[in-house]
Amino acid sequence: MLTIYNTLSRTKEVFQPIDAGKVRMYVCGMTVYDFCHLGHARVMVVFDMVARWLRASGYDVTYVRNITDIDDKIIRRAQDNGESIRALTDRFIAAMHEDADALGVLRPDFEPRATDYVAQMQSLIGRLEHKGLAYVAANRDVCYAVRKFDGYGKLSGKSVDELRAGERVDVVGDKNDPLDFVLWKHAKAEEPGEAKWDSPWGSGRPGWHIECSAMSSDLLGEHFDIHGGGMDLQFPHHENEIAQSEGAHGHTFVNYWMHNGFVRVDDEKMSKSLGNFFTIREVLQKYDPEVVRFFILRAHYRSALNYSDAHLDDARQSLTRLYTALKNVPVAEAVLDRDEPHAQRFAAAMDDDFNTAEAVAVLFDLANEVNRSASPALAAQLKALAGVLGLLGRDPVAFLQAGAPDAEGLAVEAIEGLIAERAAAKKAKNYAEADRIRATLLEAGVVLEDGPGGTTWRRA
Repeated sequence: MLTIYNTLSRTKEVFQPIDAGKVRMYVCGMTVYDFCHLGHARVMVVFDMVARWLRASGYDVTYVRNITDIDDKIIRRAQDNGESIRALTDRFIAAMHEDADALGVLRPDFEPRATDYVAQMQSLIGRLEHKGLAYVAANRDVCYAVRKFDGYGKLSGKSVDELRAGERVDVVGDKNDPLDFVLWKHAKAEEPGEAKWDSPWGSGRPGWHIECSAMSSDLLGEHFDIHGGGMDLQFPHHENEIAQSEGAHGHTFVNYWMHNGFVRVDDEKMSKSLGNFFTIREVLQKYDPEVVRFFILRAHYRSALNYSDAHLDDARQSLTRLYTALKNVPVAEAVLDRDEPHAQRFAAAMDDDFNTAEAVAVLFDLANEVNRSASPALAAQLKALAGVLGLLGRDPVAFLQAGAPDAEGLAVEAIEGLIAERAAAKKAKNYAEADRIRATLLEAGVVLEDGPGGTTWRRA
């Protein structure tokens, strides 16, 4: 029985889909004006894991993750670069896909771009205006009247009087209330390069919050199962989505709200605005993509994830242990046996609010059993369970022999040549030379393992 921690209720709740056997899930995606950083990687990997487990549990999942391809940062970056907004966003969408593919993130079923849904946004704004929840401000922006929506603050758990306008909410004197937020920004004559569309309120462009309300309702319906994103989106973005959607449609918007924890560096949230972020590409220059995916998944999705080279080095060693268990045991086909005890423990962990930390612990217990028994059936089970998380899908030897992407270690041909020289030295009973070669390879980060079938090697 799957339980999910619902940010809205602040409790774990038994998951009951709106339509039996089906799950509709929306996740707030990237604003594409730069390369994705490790915080974005966590969002992508976490909700990829959620979708994978739901599907493995037998649900028919429709997964939507949007792309914000119009906002102030995008406009400024395109102007600074002297390129069109479309050229900029196309380039960074392609880069985002490259990063996601490297991390083993499956593509969502739908990946809508905000600029393709402007008509739906205008329709939603029109409904809000008709209901008296939106108004044209003195500066000709269309704003949402927060105090006219009784449920405002229920996601963040604060009353309207306690709340203050948060990140990405402009506080200007033209609004009726500082908490009101922009639904439609009027085009400014002094900014000729600004992206704009015709609308009933004049030429302009949508505000950020209205995008997700329009795209999610168009693709998943006015009421759907799961809405996810980073913890920083809880307020104001997701709070505003609820106000817009429930204000317009008059009923519940989302049943389960999920938020993953921050990636932190020196106890501060990793973000572009703080300047302490590492792009996915920078991290992948030093670490194998599967190591990064494992690093993200071995922590519970709601906990803080502390980034450091030491933690990634430890993740690499841990993943090496799992692959080592598979190296010498033949796995004909990784078919999951759901009745096997490890599989039952794994499922119990995943059904407990997607507790990947405990699920990964089960993988290590199973790897120990494989090492002791050399059982092909248990090895197949290990590979199948890890596969549910998008792990251990490669040839073990290939993984173990792969160094860091930018490492200047010995090439494979040189390593295998030295192993051949060592074998010749042992045959000639020149054990001192054999030991010297082993020590040389170890100093270069190459571990030799002698077995009945000969000598194999892996990167340290």
